[in-house]
Amino acid sequence: MGKNRTGLQWFAIRVTYSREMALKSYLDQCGIESFIPMQYKEVVKGERRVRKLVPVIHNLVFVRLDREKMDEVKRNISLKIPIRYMMNREKREPLVVPDRQMYSFIAVAGAYDQQVVYLDSQTLSLREGDRVRITGGVFAGVEGVFVRIKGDRRVVVSIEGVMAVATAFVHPSLIERIS
Repeated sequence: MGKNRTGLQWFAIRVTYSREMALKSYLDQCGIESFIPMQYKEVVKGERRVRKLVPVIHNLVFVRLDREKMDEVKRNISLKIPIRYMMNREKREPLVVPDRQMYSFIAVAGAYDQQVVYLDSQTLSLREGDRVRITGGVFAGVEGVFVRIKGDRRVVVSIEGVMAVATAFVHPSLIERIS
């Protein structure tokens, strides 16, 4: 289900000691597609407040490779940066995120200047809302679940067992129900 015609899959990978940016740099140098959910945070440097782009969840990197190549990367880099798969506990195999779900997640989580709300996988029961697709605006084409968070209508895109991200307010006229 998570596999496409090319055999490439999105794996959720854990790294140690907040070295997710080092892993991303290595993957970028190798031409391997990866994604780290980021957000702007204000940090104090000296006596100034500075807005800095930082990972939302430390130690988490999504990597798009086939399983054989992912295992090879894991072996090659493990001496410098120990990494491990996040596991699907029911199937006892690495967690694989379907392409469509991952690209919807990237579309929302990658909009750093938009008002997005990150939720851990336990915060939200996604069975309550309707499955929807956003038909216009900056999030056009994103599929997720329609919910109310903090009084606003939002669309939540979930990576099962890992995390979820909610869009900024989405006007109901830009949302269509899907089955």
